[in-house]
Amino acid sequence: MADLQNWIRHGDEMRRPLLANSDLPKAEKIVIVGGGLSGLCCALRIAEKRPELPILLVEKSAELGGVIATWQEDEWICDLAVNAARPHPAFWRLIDDLQLSDKFQTSNPKAKSRWILLGDKQHKLSPFSLFKIGPFKLRKALKLVKNGGYSVADLMPHKQIADALTLGIVNDTASNVDADFLMPSVTKFGENPPVKKSKLTSLITKSYPLFTPKKGTIASLDGGMITLTKALIERLRNMSNVEIRLNYNAQSPKSVATENNVPLSSIIWSAPGLKDGYESTELSVFAIGYEHQQVAKVKLGYGTLIPNKSLPISGILHESDIHQSKRSPSGHRLFRLMVPHSRWDNDETSVLACAEKLLAEKPVLFTKIGERKIPRYKPGYMASIATMSPDFSMIGWAVSGVSITHVVDEAERVAELF
Repeated sequence: MADLQNWIRHGDEMRRPLLANSDLPKAEKIVIVGGGLSGLCCALRIAEKRPELPILLVEKSAELGGVIATWQEDEWICDLAVNAARPHPAFWRLIDDLQLSDKFQTSNPKAKSRWILLGDKQHKLSPFSLFKIGPFKLRKALKLVKNGGYSVADLMPHKQIADALTLGIVNDTASNVDADFLMPSVTKFGENPPVKKSKLTSLITKSYPLFTPKKGTIASLDGGMITLTKALIERLRNMSNVEIRLNYNAQSPKSVATENNVPLSSIIWSAPGLKDGYESTELSVFAIGYEHQQVAKVKLGYGTLIPNKSLPISGILHESDIHQSKRSPSGHRLFRLMVPHSRWDNDETSVLACAEKLLAEKPVLFTKIGERKIPRYKPGYMASIATMSPDFSMIGWAVSGVSITHVVDEAERVAELF
């Protein structure tokens, strides 16, 4: 029943390829390249499993954390990338192990609503949204994509809904996104679990530490996701078998192996940009805030997806609505604006004008808080990496999964090899 236990621990992450070199568990020293969340989690889990094994974590910048960053100005708090985690036992285990349970709570149950802007009208997203595609078209699409190598547009043959979904997750249109990568459980990519889905779901639900999240909820940390990376960094700095080097220029896995006198199989690469044909999209992130009465007409909810390419904003997240922890001064609301560079003229006034039309005029806060690069996952991507067998190990959101739960769970899967 070991296989079933793996599925209980990792769920549908078991469908994703694990690009770990077979000789990695034999290493006498591990070098992890990339100090983002993936590298930090991997270092932690291996160091816990093998406290006698030296682990070197190298990072090219002067700071650890990667894309996980939280902007703060006075009482305004906004994450630049992921702001919450969907239910997954691996993430709950990490929170428990880092003793962050007192800062971890589910999202506001009154702010679950999501919308899509079609034309000038806001439509609430729900399972009934799929009826816009049509049951026959959807059934045909589901059958088609199980053959592998298809796009999200093939899976969801309603361009606006499909584009809104993929823009909100990976900043790309649906025809450019691999369905197997984004929704492996829907396309049935990889191996299937050894028991029925209902049975597996029941077993997974019973495995959560701390508390069992309700279906459809998400959870976040007080102070933003930087709370997680700070705790990880502090824990690693106190581990005797872990060394951290910043401002490290890693040219390639081979050069890192040579510089540190280890075999190539001892390298774990968690930085983006290594895979042949690597491409990324870019977007800017803005924070905009209002007094409550200014946005009284804006419904309480999670956010709105905007597939209309003529508008610079592709998504609005209701940051102060979503989280139960404080994200704005009392009597105010905070929103996050996602602005793909493919839709923007680089003039901040155009973003403000669009936001004022969609939300309200004269915000009390409007500022660009950062930029992001997101890897591209073109149709056929997942199938292509599933056949890879590199001489070193590859992990992270630039490889086999973009979500925060993926990189946290992947670190556990790698550590379990030791």
